[in-house]
Amino acid sequence: MKRKILSLALALIMSSAQLIYANDALPKVKAKGAVLIEQESGRVLYEQNAYAPLPMASTTKIMTCIVALENGKLDDIVVTSKRASQAPPVKLKLKVGEKQRLGDLLYALMLQSDNDVAVAVAEHIGGSVEGFCEMMTQKAQEIGAKNTCFKTPNGLDAEGHCASAYDMALIGAYALQNPEFVKIVTTELITIPTIKTENSVRHDLQNKNRFIYSYQGSNGIKTGFTNKAGHCFVGGAKREDMQLIAAALGSGWGKNGKTQKYTDVINMMNYGFANYDKVKLIEPQEEVATVPVEKAVIDQVTVSCQDQVVMPLNEREKANVYVKKVLPTGVTAPIKAGDVIGEMQVVCDGVTLAKVPLTAKESIKKANILDYIKKWMNK
Repeated sequence: MKRKILSLALALIMSSAQLIYANDALPKVKAKGAVLIEQESGRVLYEQNAYAPLPMASTTKIMTCIVALENGKLDDIVVTSKRASQAPPVKLKLKVGEKQRLGDLLYALMLQSDNDVAVAVAEHIGGSVEGFCEMMTQKAQEIGAKNTCFKTPNGLDAEGHCASAYDMALIGAYALQNPEFVKIVTTELITIPTIKTENSVRHDLQNKNRFIYSYQGSNGIKTGFTNKAGHCFVGGAKREDMQLIAAALGSGWGKNGKTQKYTDVINMMNYGFANYDKVKLIEPQEEVATVPVEKAVIDQVTVSCQDQVVMPLNEREKANVYVKKVLPTGVTAPIKAGDVIGEMQVVCDGVTLAKVPLTAKESIKKANILDYIKKWMNK
């Protein structure tokens, strides 16, 4: 899917080791791996062992759903195979040969985390479970989730099936750009089939994600649990113009862990909304500066900025952030319109938070002997 993912055509600098916090009151998080990011900029607002590969249980299904949405059609008819029907609980109890629309099955996948549905969807889209998992891993790589490898479409434990908390937040942020995905994960109750088909069976579905019922601005996303992964949760919430995504992997086991995964995400969300506001730092400009040009008839080139940077900042950062232009003392012709000449950087306390390219506004050809003669005669 041709989307700008968390970049705005920016070269964002993810300096996770140098995060600038609002104050010392950081959120209390018990997860083995946790992270909080802002969607538009991709900035990490909080992290705890965020880049370590961990088992992620059914939060896997975020990627299952978005890959299905991007590669299938909602009206596709999915036929349940024997392999799908034999998937372990939690399951919809699909029968061999049962037919359901792909769009309807995605509700069962995300609302109730049905493992048999994940297998049926994987086989329909990828031709096989293994082929679909390769598609999932490739998609993860494309959007920047470098510490992720999918071996199952439902998140059941398997050798090598893992992702970091940061990667799962990144995948969640990407998925939330798809309106159909948001519609699915925020639905509370639905009965399928929504359109009756041959060999379809009725299923009443209820969203098991407590977060969407209890947190202001919540818009998903997915819970998960396996014996190896413990309780996991990737949550999203939007207030005013700021969309946050938090991921907590391995928040605990048993009843305490079941609650703690929500607590971890809520604590991170509360921290983000309480301490950060989005600030417009760079806007598109047709004429940012001029740079001298050598070996050309025209002595200088105008550079422009085509991007904007909007980032979440806390109060102390707002007082200390600045934007600087980084340009060469000169360039040599020929120059093509759009060539990168320099960059603008957003800097705070010595940390570069973001940078965008400055490009040549016009093309400038290299001067030849006739150009030099004309120039000398004009002088």
